[in-house]
Amino acid sequence: MSAAELTTFPTIATLHAAYAAGASPAEIITETYRRIEAVADPGIFITLRPEHDVLADAAAIEAFDPATKPLWGIPFAVKDNIDVEGLPTTAACPGFAYTPNETAFAVQRLLDAGAILIGKTNLDQFATGLVGVRTPYPVPRNAIDPRYVPGGSSSGSAVAVAHGLVTFALGTDTAGSGRVPAALNNIVGLKPSLGSVSSRGMVPACRTLDTISVFAGTVDDAHAIYRVMAPFDRADPWSRPHPNAAAKPAALPPGLRVGVPDTASRKSAGDLQSERAFDLAVTDLAAVVSAPARAVDMSPLFEVASLLYSGPWVAERYQAIRDVIETAPDLLHPVTRKIIGSATAFSAADAFAGLYQLAELRRASDAIWSSVDVLMVPTYPRPRTVADLEADPIGPNSELGTYTNFVNLLDLCALAVPSRFRTDGFPSGVTLIAPSGRDDLLAALGQRLHAASGVPLGASSTKVPAAPAATTSAAANEIELVVVGAHLSGMPLNHELTSRGARFLRAVATAPDYKLFALQGGPPFRPGLLRVAAGEGVPIATEVWAISAEGFGSFVAGIPAPLGIGTTRLSDGTAPKGFIVEAEGLKGATDISAFGGWRAYIKSLAG
Repeated sequence: MSAAELTTFPTIATLHAAYAAGASPAEIITETYRRIEAVADPGIFITLRPEHDVLADAAAIEAFDPATKPLWGIPFAVKDNIDVEGLPTTAACPGFAYTPNETAFAVQRLLDAGAILIGKTNLDQFATGLVGVRTPYPVPRNAIDPRYVPGGSSSGSAVAVAHGLVTFALGTDTAGSGRVPAALNNIVGLKPSLGSVSSRGMVPACRTLDTISVFAGTVDDAHAIYRVMAPFDRADPWSRPHPNAAAKPAALPPGLRVGVPDTASRKSAGDLQSERAFDLAVTDLAAVVSAPARAVDMSPLFEVASLLYSGPWVAERYQAIRDVIETAPDLLHPVTRKIIGSATAFSAADAFAGLYQLAELRRASDAIWSSVDVLMVPTYPRPRTVADLEADPIGPNSELGTYTNFVNLLDLCALAVPSRFRTDGFPSGVTLIAPSGRDDLLAALGQRLHAASGVPLGASSTKVPAAPAATTSAAANEIELVVVGAHLSGMPLNHELTSRGARFLRAVATAPDYKLFALQGGPPFRPGLLRVAAGEGVPIATEVWAISAEGFGSFVAGIPAPLGIGTTRLSDGTAPKGFIVEAEGLKGATDISAFGGWRAYIKSLAG
């Protein structure tokens, strides 16, 4: 089988299968450059490394070992506002260009994992834009239909992945730059929790809001790249440890609550094809998640979004390129200069007023996360054409950020996933959003939604693969914890787990040696699980969650009497730690064992 046949769309799994079967990295690199020549889009790369240099890198890697080098032989690209030693960093502003003597922390992690760098990609200048046309270089062509904008600011990275020129590419995301171009080019865009990926070596746009993002053909690949990059970087003052950053996506919690925009929050500018595409995505969601989607009023989120460019945060973009805009403004793209130059209208007092307003809106938006675990929204209201941007450089850009601009201001994580195509054959997409640290949950849901859509990968004809099997056991640095009542997914106290970075592993019944009691008191109402003599109990439904040792300690410290933690024997043969009840707590309690679990009992109370 030829390298071309092996890399119809070059996912990590496809390439590693090819390598295991005897293909060489040189074959894959040669095919990569053949594809680049065939696509013939001069706007994708700002710096394309010479093929002979990349072949030399391929020849230098050690024997195939995906266990210790999970990205062995995988070609990738980097947005040209992220440093790679020896290659110019331009941020799409030639007069700003410099050649760094150190590679960005995140990129070095990828190289150390065996990935092979092909080049650096085009962008909206200084990462300011969601359209991909604000560049002095040739504009990348949308991989699906060149009449439409490629999306920005990470335009070149998204187009490179959509064409299968590379398996993955890095972008950056401040206002949606890692999500909008993903949706417009029918690929996955992972916007990590802020601070979980080091930004050291990245040209800032808004330093307090920026993150490196990942483009890939599949959710599995995007999350694998994220796990490689995510270790804490103490040298980066914006880096934060995230307990789940290294965790593979697990199963979906049975009580997962997913919200979708209510009628008033559905914004498509009258585009019926976009409306229908999102309706189909909601149908796919119903096939993946057992509980029906909940309608959410997104007005607080839209108010937050308006702060990003209409409020004083544009001054942070000014600070990022202050030397350029004050000493050599003619170096800037006219639209970039106009947008960032507007920062001079804001004062320091305006900045504080903006922070106060954001705090108020954050509190208002908290109500959303008390009722849903994940929010699913359209990634963009409707696609916009290059002609639209030529007629109005600002309006369509702002519209594309409708469902993205609020995410980083509110410290949320997000994952853009391809969805059903519109009836005109252009891709649509949805974005999954959750509180910081829930990246693994978004990946678990995203894998299943992407598979349910049945769409091809990028611009290829390769269909999205089936969702991989979920991880059902804890990692080495985690503790398995059994919950039976108010801490179950979708229940009132589940946030006490998720806020500590806990992740769902599996739903399993106890051994038939337990009884379940509804204890007095509440709200919240709580059950008590009591082990009894063999043969005198029944199997009781439970959920097993994985939690870090630190999270476990703080969680256990808050457990009130008469509850405690002991060993729970489960029907799958495991015996994790779990809730138990003291005999004293059973005074006045009701035996509800016949319901087989707390969720069924609560449902019975609702009639």
